[in-house]
Amino acid sequence: MVSRYLAAQVERDLERKMVFVAGPRQAGKTTLARQLMTVNRGYLNWDVPEDREAILRRELPDAPLLIFDEIHKYRSWRNYLKGLFDKSGAERKILVVGSARLDAYRFGGDSLQGRYHFLRLHPFSVAELDLRTNAQLQDLLRLSGFPEPFLAGSDTEARRWSREYRSRLIREEVTSLETVMNLGDLELLALRLPELVGAPLSVNALREDLQVSHQTVASWLSILERLYAVVRLSPFGAPRIRAVKKAQKHYHYDWSLVPDMPRRFENLVAMHLLKYVHFKQDTEGLDWELRYFRDVDGREVDFVMTDRSKPLLLVEAKWVDEPVAKGLRYLKRRFPEARALQVSATGGKDYRSPEGIRVCPALGFLRELV
Repeated sequence: MVSRYLAAQVERDLERKMVFVAGPRQAGKTTLARQLMTVNRGYLNWDVPEDREAILRRELPDAPLLIFDEIHKYRSWRNYLKGLFDKSGAERKILVVGSARLDAYRFGGDSLQGRYHFLRLHPFSVAELDLRTNAQLQDLLRLSGFPEPFLAGSDTEARRWSREYRSRLIREEVTSLETVMNLGDLELLALRLPELVGAPLSVNALREDLQVSHQTVASWLSILERLYAVVRLSPFGAPRIRAVKKAQKHYHYDWSLVPDMPRRFENLVAMHLLKYVHFKQDTEGLDWELRYFRDVDGREVDFVMTDRSKPLLLVEAKWVDEPVAKGLRYLKRRFPEARALQVSATGGKDYRSPEGIRVCPALGFLRELV
């Protein structure tokens, strides 16, 4: 069993406050929670009728750690946990896990202010799995980072899992948390999005494809983002560069959905960088963000990691060895203090360009993250 990268942080944070762990469905949140239990009696899942009744009746197990799974589906969950935490004090620890952005479901106001730490659990990554060969990286690229398909090690099982996962997300998760009139069209959107990874996302084009309103498409994208199906990156801009201002790019937590392998690799790199950014935000309180760069002259850089809008890291993802991208050279000249890399999925070249850009296989760089 893989020891999850957030386990130690969760244990530390539980000594002082409640801990909320959110993340994609089936990313391993429940497994992580159960690993922290000293006795197997404190776990309650809102989706289980018997557990839901115990929560509503306040007939809770006598355990040192109470784990509430999917309780954010209960409309009064925040006030419920506030009362429980204020009454229990230091007697019992409280861990809340859920497959949605728990911070986005604030029914009744933010009554839990100052009472919890919020952590996001991502699927497996190169560093967490301690992958050491390019063949292992290719396995991760094919199977995705979600524990079940990756550990099964089968392309067929990974495809079956991915199809079932998408269906359950739309038919179960969305309906339990959101009001959507046409689930069929939302599912069509979910099927269309993987083909558009890596390019600025046009809501108008999607609106025309699906024959729905601009507001409807925008709402559906927000729902998929709140449920950790996709993430959208905003463009990076600064006064001295002619950057685009509005168009966003999107990526999938399940990168195996992306049919084109070079774009799937770009998606994998995106999720590795996002996992690292979220880890730094949640555990150290840093104001890091992940963005991308594109200017009006067509120069692009896949990823720009920033700290308070200052570039820290510039990353271009390539499938094979290629000359250093002109957009990466341009942005490195504008921000020489930022670390710059061009990483490849299958290439073998490893050198530093005259501009100070590191060109290397992706594996070594991804191992530096989390």
